[in-house]
Amino acid sequence: MKTTLQNLLSDVRFWIVLFFIIRLYGITDPPLEAAHNWRQACGCMVARNFVEVDANILYPRVDMAGDKTGITGTEFPALNYVIYLVSTVFGYTHWYGRLINLIISSIGTYFFFLLVKKYFNPRAALFSTIVLLGSIWFAYSRKTMPDTFSVSLALMGLYYGMNYLERHQFKWLLLFFLTSTLALLSKIPSGVILSLFLIPIVGGIYPLRSKVLFSITGVLALTIAGAWYFQWIPYLVQQYGYWHYFMGTGLGEGARTLLANPFNTSEKIFFDAVKFIGFAVFLFGMYRIIKSKDKFLIYISAVTILIFGLFMAKAGYNFTVHSYYVIPLVPFMALIIGWTISNMTNKTFQILLLLAIAVEGIGNHQHDFRIKETELYKMDLEAIADSISNRGDLIAINAGENPQQMYLAHRKGWIMSNEYFQDEETLNKIREKGCAFLFINLTEPDEISYELLFKIVYEDEHYRILDLNAQQARAL
Repeated sequence: MKTTLQNLLSDVRFWIVLFFIIRLYGITDPPLEAAHNWRQACGCMVARNFVEVDANILYPRVDMAGDKTGITGTEFPALNYVIYLVSTVFGYTHWYGRLINLIISSIGTYFFFLLVKKYFNPRAALFSTIVLLGSIWFAYSRKTMPDTFSVSLALMGLYYGMNYLERHQFKWLLLFFLTSTLALLSKIPSGVILSLFLIPIVGGIYPLRSKVLFSITGVLALTIAGAWYFQWIPYLVQQYGYWHYFMGTGLGEGARTLLANPFNTSEKIFFDAVKFIGFAVFLFGMYRIIKSKDKFLIYISAVTILIFGLFMAKAGYNFTVHSYYVIPLVPFMALIIGWTISNMTNKTFQILLLLAIAVEGIGNHQHDFRIKETELYKMDLEAIADSISNRGDLIAINAGENPQQMYLAHRKGWIMSNEYFQDEETLNKIREKGCAFLFINLTEPDEISYELLFKIVYEDEHYRILDLNAQQARAL
């Protein structure tokens, strides 16, 4: 019995399945959790518009572009399109993205294990994988967001690419091309993972022919991703008039921003990624690597840190405020932590340390699995909107820059701050462009009152809706 339990606990598939089951809790939740509900709402919008408006993957569209088509530049909508494909069979609902991302991210975790096992040892692979499962990966692998989805594809690409260099079989090159291209298209920062190919290409003892063919394939993948981000996105923005995607800043400007916000910058790495205990072990592991002069790990560290540093500088201020920007670095950190723990001689201490890292990581993300009751009222938005308007009516919501409520209302139109909602000139402009209703969220800090200007067509404790075409006292 003891041997059976030990075998189970030493099997990475047990841990991947266990973490998969744990993360199924609340998998059908709408995008209402505190962390990046706005990002998930955008992803859901794109997927739903593929279902309801146009399924052309080259023309993703959002709902908050006012009177425009909503077509705009985004990351290549691979995850969104898988949601669309599933929806063609089962009908659309918001949680498909969560489940699809969880499935792909779990598979990616297994490929991570295979890579570490192949180039290090089974124990380091097991420990590293458990660390990865309990890191920021734990929460973001179940969100309708492409970050762990993309990194998972990159891990697959890394595995397939190394198989090609070692075995010289075309099937591995083809799988490398498909997964790596899709990874880079989904999120360019997944290139942090793929940059590790610099090591075998520059210094590996592989046949020149294999290196050349592999390099050409890699450049082709980069070219396709580059064409999407630096040619197609600007074209969509110019053609359809709505800017949505963040292209980053100059490296110098971004670096200065990071240095000007040292705590927020470092917090993303020492806290958001693997938490305090994990980060302490990571630092100790880096010290051990340098002291032991382990060339392989030094090369991996140097390439990863350099490329990720460039990504940080390109992201600039956004890196300091968004937790998910650190995700491409996390597999590397998990590798160093797992490798470090596997080299400790005291097995009891190994287990306790690994347990502490996992518990701290999961504990700091448990809030992400619960929806605050104070947010649930937003789920009534679509029914409320349907009761007073047609699906095609344009609306405006005082939601700041967060498209969440526009998505939940299942409408298109404008999202604005309270300041603009109190500006008659702005209201006049959007009314001329076809805006039919103002949705005022009464829970926002600043009270807005237009009873004397427009007819109230709906009101409860959370929302007041005004008909812009029904003036009560005077015209704008």
